[in-house]
Amino acid sequence: MAIKALLLLAILGSPISVARLTAAQSDPLASWNEGPAKLAIVDFVRTVTDKNNPKFVSPEERIAVFDNDGTLWVEQPIYAQFTFAFDRVIDLAPKNPQWNDQEPWRTILARDTKAMAKFTQQDVDRIIAVSHSGMTVEAFQNDVKEWLVAARHPRFKRPYTELVYQPMLELMQYLRANGFKTYIVTGGGQEFLRAFAEKVYGVPPEQVIGSAGKVRFEYDKDSNPVLMKLPEILLIDDKGGKPESISMFVGRRPVAAFGNSTGDQQMLEWTGAQRSARLMMLVHHDDADREYTYGATSKIGPFPESLMAEAKSKGWVAVSMKNDWKKVFPFEGKTP
Repeated sequence: MAIKALLLLAILGSPISVARLTAAQSDPLASWNEGPAKLAIVDFVRTVTDKNNPKFVSPEERIAVFDNDGTLWVEQPIYAQFTFAFDRVIDLAPKNPQWNDQEPWRTILARDTKAMAKFTQQDVDRIIAVSHSGMTVEAFQNDVKEWLVAARHPRFKRPYTELVYQPMLELMQYLRANGFKTYIVTGGGQEFLRAFAEKVYGVPPEQVIGSAGKVRFEYDKDSNPVLMKLPEILLIDDKGGKPESISMFVGRRPVAAFGNSTGDQQMLEWTGAQRSARLMMLVHHDDADREYTYGATSKIGPFPESLMAEAKSKGWVAVSMKNDWKKVFPFEGKTP
C-alpha cells in the first residue's frame, strides 16, 4: 500500500473513511444532497454517454438549455436587469429634464420602489427601450460590466454575480465534462447576459439566447463600422418564444432543459416531446432562510400548482432548493 494511503488510514482509522474522503473530493455535484434529483442527473448522464445503451446520445446532439433568472441566479425581489435599467434612467436623467414631470421616469427618479413594483408591461417596455439603446453593442456591454461591479443586491449586499446557484454551476460543468453544449435561453436581455455569461457561467456569448432589441449597422464619426442598439424590440424570448428561438439559433432540439417558472414551461415541453432519453428539471424556490420562498402568486418567476402537476405527470424533476441543495451560493460557509 502506498505511503500516503497508509498515513490516511492511520489518521482516519479505516479504509471506509478513505473511500468517503475520495468520493467527497471527486463528486462533481458536491453541493447536491443525495436524493432523487441528484440521482436523476447522474443516471441521465450515464445513460446518454454509454455507447452500449440504446438511449445513447451522440455528442453533437447533447444540447442542454438553461433559463437564467431564478434558475441560475437570484431573481427576487426584482430582476437584476430591471435594476440596471432603472439605474441607467437615473444616469441619463440630467440630459432629459422633462422626465421629472413624466411617468414612468418620475417614479424611477423618486426611487419609489413600491410604485415601481406596479409598473405595467408597457412601462417596462418603454424603460428598457430608452435605457438599452442609443449606443453600440460593445458600449452597452461595457456599461453592464461596470454596473455589475458596483451594484449590490438589496438583501444580500453582494454583487449579483456572486448570487449564482452553486449546484447549478456544478451541473453545467458536469454536463460539459460529459460532452454537452450548454446554452442559456432567457427571457432577459441577450446582450445583458452576454456581458458576463462566459466569466460567470462558462457559457460563451454565442451560446446565449435571449430577448433582443434591433441593431443597425452604421459608421461612427471616425468611419468605423459599428452596430447601434435601437429602441425597438426584435425578439421576446419567453414562453413559446423559447423553443422557437432554440430552433432558430441552435438548430437542434435539446435533450436537457432547466427552468423555474411558467416562462420555461414550453421549453421543457418541447424538450420532453421525444422518446429518447431526456431530462427536464424545475428549480422550486422553497427556502426562505437561504434565498426566497415563492410560487403561484409571484409576479416574478411564478410556479403555480398546475406547473407542478404537469411536472409530476410528465416525469420532470422538481428540485427543492431547501431539500436538494447542500448550499445555495458559492460564498456560503466562507468568511466575508
